[in-house]
Amino acid sequence: MTTPKTRIVIIGGGAGGLELATRLGHKLGRKQKAEITLVDRNNSHLWKPLLHEVATGSLDDGVDALSYLAHASNHYFNFQLGTLTNIDRERKKVTLAEIRDENDLLVPERELAYDILVMALGSQSNDFGTAGVRENCIFLDNPQQAHRFHNEMLNLFLKYSANQCAEEKVNIAIVGGGATGVELSAELYNAVKQLNSYGFESLNSDALNVTLVEAGERILPALPPRISSAAHQELTKLGVKVLTKTMVTSADEHGLNTKDGEQIKASLMVWAAGIKAPDFMKEIGGLETNRINQLVVKPTLQSTLDDNIFAIGDCASCPKKEGGFVPPRAQSAHQMASRCYENILALLSEKPLKEYVYKDHGSLVSLSKFSTVGSLMGNLMRGSMMVEGRIARIVYISLYRMHQVALHGYIKTGLMMLVGGINRVIRPRLKLH
Repeated sequence: MTTPKTRIVIIGGGAGGLELATRLGHKLGRKQKAEITLVDRNNSHLWKPLLHEVATGSLDDGVDALSYLAHASNHYFNFQLGTLTNIDRERKKVTLAEIRDENDLLVPERELAYDILVMALGSQSNDFGTAGVRENCIFLDNPQQAHRFHNEMLNLFLKYSANQCAEEKVNIAIVGGGATGVELSAELYNAVKQLNSYGFESLNSDALNVTLVEAGERILPALPPRISSAAHQELTKLGVKVLTKTMVTSADEHGLNTKDGEQIKASLMVWAAGIKAPDFMKEIGGLETNRINQLVVKPTLQSTLDDNIFAIGDCASCPKKEGGFVPPRAQSAHQMASRCYENILALLSEKPLKEYVYKDHGSLVSLSKFSTVGSLMGNLMRGSMMVEGRIARIVYISLYRMHQVALHGYIKTGLMMLVGGINRVIRPRLKLH
């Protein structure tokens, strides 16, 4: 009688979830030692830190997105399209919502059995209940929202360019001075520059009025003050109006309203002021969650109430030894995926599990083609080292290459870099549709 294969279900195909599924597929799936299933609500994967480039059109996700089905076939795991709605811990089953198109039911509600469950759902924007934000702002937290921004941006620029006598500028407001808000602000000026070269002759940096709004003392609050200050100066040089200590109390069709009673006029608004795990995660399956719906985990990345359920990435509330919690960054998801992989193998072998220790390798913020600033931390230096310019840009790009290597290996990543170089020669620098 054959021993039944261990069923490992991973919910969420972001950076951490997809890397974990890939590694488990090669280690266990290929040898038929376990059945690994990845579940995601989308058909394709795009590295989340690139969404601001998709939004402005400097990256075509039709070229860079990765098909889950194709990747699963190549790496010995299964993929199911679906959205998690419930966890039944007693029966060890997860429920996936039905799938519909505009007219028909395509796939009925279904259940997946698991022996080990990994929650890697990522995060979404947190509007903190601010009035009018959900109706009037774009949340740049998924490819669909990035496409919506891209279309509305192109429409605004077309409208401005067609009315060359107009004194009114293209007003775009971004709430949140974290990496997304800062990078998007700079990327918009690159988009204008490219569009001008493609025939939008009246469109230039003077026509663009970008306002970046941050409630705190400074932009990039998670980074050292000197890096925050450097980024602030670079944005101001580009033409971005950076407002700190400015609280947005509501949004309407005309713009943003602040606590001081001022209105920031905008035709296009982005909310990037905070994150939370999806609302349905609140105490799902009776598990412990925090105020922003993250699953509370032990240092081993197992949930506090069920050792067969792990959580990694933005949806996990993981404590740090020195106090505080692991920040929601791509490097955190990558590190957690590696530790979770090792701990799942240990669990299957009935060996002790190891604690996850967050290692901060620094942070980099790309200001499009204009500059890159950040800090590097590691064994080569004591403390941190501020980097900017070409060196910082190379390191910034290498972070994405590391993610690609984790998914595809060195040879295929090298070929993808070659294809990317060719595309930069033969394709437009900006997606124009």
